[in-house]
Amino acid sequence: MPNEPVSPLQCTFCGLVLNSPIVLLSGCVGFGEEYTRLEGFSLARVGAVCLKGTTLEPRLGNSPHRLWETASGYLNAIGLQNPGVDAVVKTILPSLDFSETRYVANVSGSTVEEYAEVSRRFDDSPIDALEINISCPNVREGGVQFGNDPDMSARVIAACRSMTRKPLIAKLSPNQTDIRANARRCIEAGADGLAVINTVTGLAIDRVRRTALPSYGQGGLSGPAIKPIALLKVAEVAEIAAPLGVPIIGQGGITTTEDAVDFLIAGASLIGLGTGLFYNPLLANEIHDGLLAYLSAGHLSLRELVGSLRRG
Repeated sequence: MPNEPVSPLQCTFCGLVLNSPIVLLSGCVGFGEEYTRLEGFSLARVGAVCLKGTTLEPRLGNSPHRLWETASGYLNAIGLQNPGVDAVVKTILPSLDFSETRYVANVSGSTVEEYAEVSRRFDDSPIDALEINISCPNVREGGVQFGNDPDMSARVIAACRSMTRKPLIAKLSPNQTDIRANARRCIEAGADGLAVINTVTGLAIDRVRRTALPSYGQGGLSGPAIKPIALLKVAEVAEIAAPLGVPIIGQGGITTTEDAVDFLIAGASLIGLGTGLFYNPLLANEIHDGLLAYLSAGHLSLRELVGSLRRG
């Protein structure tokens, strides 16, 4: 409402005004409409919702088992199951209330050309921004191959940039030699923001059958177990991105307000919630209110907190 005071958590990202720095991550809330029906949940506390990874054609994804619990996390190998970009644009997007929060499409593909075409089709839609998923570790074509090669990452981002005027967010892989080099190449190719990090490649074993879990042969590890890795990568990428004014979505194991504050200090402008939502569906509400309490207790403002890490 016009007469209401601006929340201390209101922020901007890639030119978009957001209700808060909280982002619900791709693959964890479906295409949004499922999660928003949850009793007690309010989108007013959420800055953006990243929709499920979307490809040019429909995909059934990998065969079961596609999820496997591990210590302080889980492995997933869903394989980008989705109805295809045309179904998302024509059927799903019209069902979403864009006055409540921002919605970000997650663009996925097996070839540079597919990424570009999916971006083109989202360009003529009400979606607020595009997250380019160049780092998915559970598809056999594309995915992690693009995300671990700075040259390929740049090619994908450049191709998508040529197809859309919307803000582009490059989703970076932790499974590479130098994430800073990749971040720089993505920025040079046209990325407006960066999502740091995607899941960490991992494996579990069925000791009875002596087979790999998930059945795909590997999966993406998420949850509290990867938080220290994610924090380091956010801090490293911030060294490159902050001087250029490129904002970061920090993600990886955030389950408490304290976790969220850590990522903001490390250099993230937004914080992404994923695995924690599965066992605490109201986590976004709790962290929103926790951040308000933290700031009101006399700490720095949200803007002052971001990137305030003291080095050596």
